[in-house]
Amino acid sequence: MVLLFLRFLFRKLRFFGSSCLSHKPEGEYHEKQSDECKIKTRLQKSLDSIKDSLGNSCDVKTHTFKFGPEKRFSGAIVFIDGLVSSSTITESILRPIVSWQPIYKLGFSEDELADLVSGELLCAGEVTKVSLLSELTLGCLSGDTAILLDGCPFGLVVSTKGWEKRNVTEPQAETVVRGPREGFTENLRTNTALVRRKLKSENLRVENLIVGRNTQTDICIMYLDGIADPKVIETVKYRISGLDVDSILESGYIEEYIEDAPFSPFATVGYTEKPDVVAARLLEGRVGIVVDGTPIVLTVPMLFIENFQTTEDYYTRPLYASLVRILRFIGYLITVFLPAIYIALINFHQELIPTTLLFTIANAREGTPFPALLEMMIMIFAFEILREAGIRLPRPVGQAISIVGALVMGDAAVSAGLVGAPILITVAITSVAGFLVPAQNDSASLLRLIMMLLASFAGWYGVSMGFLAVLLYIGSLDSFGTSYFDGFAWSTNLQDSIVRMPLWSMVRRPKDIARNNLVRRRFFIPPLRPHSHDDNDDSEREG
Repeated sequence: MVLLFLRFLFRKLRFFGSSCLSHKPEGEYHEKQSDECKIKTRLQKSLDSIKDSLGNSCDVKTHTFKFGPEKRFSGAIVFIDGLVSSSTITESILRPIVSWQPIYKLGFSEDELADLVSGELLCAGEVTKVSLLSELTLGCLSGDTAILLDGCPFGLVVSTKGWEKRNVTEPQAETVVRGPREGFTENLRTNTALVRRKLKSENLRVENLIVGRNTQTDICIMYLDGIADPKVIETVKYRISGLDVDSILESGYIEEYIEDAPFSPFATVGYTEKPDVVAARLLEGRVGIVVDGTPIVLTVPMLFIENFQTTEDYYTRPLYASLVRILRFIGYLITVFLPAIYIALINFHQELIPTTLLFTIANAREGTPFPALLEMMIMIFAFEILREAGIRLPRPVGQAISIVGALVMGDAAVSAGLVGAPILITVAITSVAGFLVPAQNDSASLLRLIMMLLASFAGWYGVSMGFLAVLLYIGSLDSFGTSYFDGFAWSTNLQDSIVRMPLWSMVRRPKDIARNNLVRRRFFIPPLRPHSHDDNDDSEREG
């Protein structure tokens, strides 16, 4: 061990000495680096530098041209084939520049040429003047077109994005009977536009960030100025802008990097595919995070109650919406605790089972070789396999596998005497109840296993202690400074928690989320017609 330590120390000292000997003044290094990154005045040198940085890829296209009176000026465009719109390049860039014939005397230098081209010649909506080759390269990689001019130390980045994108369709995971059918796509600007269609407010803010050394992923932060908590906004910006990662390929990356409890089975960052859901959450004071390349939009802060709410709750009658929401709560409790309760009753508390039902269960379990815990785990494990296979396989095949497989395997297991029929019924009810709250499938699977183990060791007392521990744990969670269990305490937030009150009675926003401008609407009873048709007819007759 001593020799290994001395060897490690010697290597460190040698590396430190070599780094000190080869150290250059910091100002000289930065000056040299900045000179190498700047756009060259010679056109061919700039083109060669861009090609070298992109590795001479075959999809990098360049086109040189001459323009101006007597073709005295030279220029070139650089773009990546497949990311740009060819018609936009032809009509907005090449045609105006090449056909330019000034009627006045040219009295400007080459340095002012970039301003003239961007201000008078180009027919594009977004033109950016840059001075670094890295900015030109990043623009090309983002689907823009770079313009270089001979003798000019500046370049232009013109927006010419034109890649193929998916149309706006109904999301598969959040289907509704009544409500909008549109969902987000993989295009960033399409997603922000869908939200702006819902919120035509001048207070809607959209701020852009770029994260990922290799992917250079565009991320937009959306919020309503004057409603969202400024501390939450700054926290979101700080956590995202501080990421030094290699890649961001989906919003799930951002969710794991910025969430408050990364090892918790409960998600503290919300997500959705529907623009109306994002608009509703922004109106409550939340912050939306839109990631380019994914149809999933994140929202923070998130509350535990959001898992049991759907958009359709606000489009239907409040009494029915409240009934369905209570049903979701019951379904979640069933999918987590029903197997544990069955194990506790069979192993420890047979006296709580009615006599007739107890005899039926005993007859069904007669001859089964495994204890109740092992039977339950085998059937739940088999169901999880079928569910995962049904998700990953193509849809026609997956549905057949999940349905036929469950029927055949369940019937065969009972017929062979491996498990009892009550176990099979309990697992079926547990699995179907879990579909009522799909957002909590992950946490339900883990908690179900823990509750089953507690029930097998301590019976009903173990289940009770596990339930109290889960409540205490959820109550201790925070999401961007907001209590995760908010909405269950006695406050005005109860109007939209376990039950949903009528919309006209919810006059204030959640005070723990929207710290500013809490008044949503003025409270008044829904107006009634002052006179009915019959009253008008009677008054006319009396007149």
